[in-house]
Amino acid sequence: MIHRMAAAAMPTAVFVVAVLVVIVAAQSTALGAPTFEDQVNAIAKDLMCPVCAGQTVADSGSQLAVQMRTEIRQRLQAGQTREEIIAYFVGQFGEGVLASPRPKGSGLVLWLSLPVAFLLGFLVLRRFLRRNLAAERARPEGPPPATPEEAEQIAQALRRLDDSR
Repeated sequence: MIHRMAAAAMPTAVFVVAVLVVIVAAQSTALGAPTFEDQVNAIAKDLMCPVCAGQTVADSGSQLAVQMRTEIRQRLQAGQTREEIIAYFVGQFGEGVLASPRPKGSGLVLWLSLPVAFLLGFLVLRRFLRRNLAAERARPEGPPPATPEEAEQIAQALRRLDDSR
């Protein structure tokens, strides 16, 4: 009986394994080495277009951006590395051509501002929550018990209400 169940499950297991192999093979082909144009676009995305407001060289259609992409292609074909190409454009246009500033000088302020703001926000939130928790713990569960005089006043008020009905 067990052998029959195992024999019946075998084709299903083989099918599942075959499908997984095909999926993994397709993914590894898709994630293979980047093409030449992928390399050009990756470098162009790291450079800002000097004549376009807020656009990278990869996104811009300006004449200068087209010339910069051509220059990137030529330099890659000549065997230059990504760092050498970016250094060339920084030499031509200054640090402002970089899409993300380097973590030095005034760029260091930009790199550190987000983590510092995040830490300050966390500390303020932590302090606020701790204060509220301490206040909750210090607060009594319910109203304080009535004194004998207050209990008598409540009883008289209830009797008057009953009498007025």
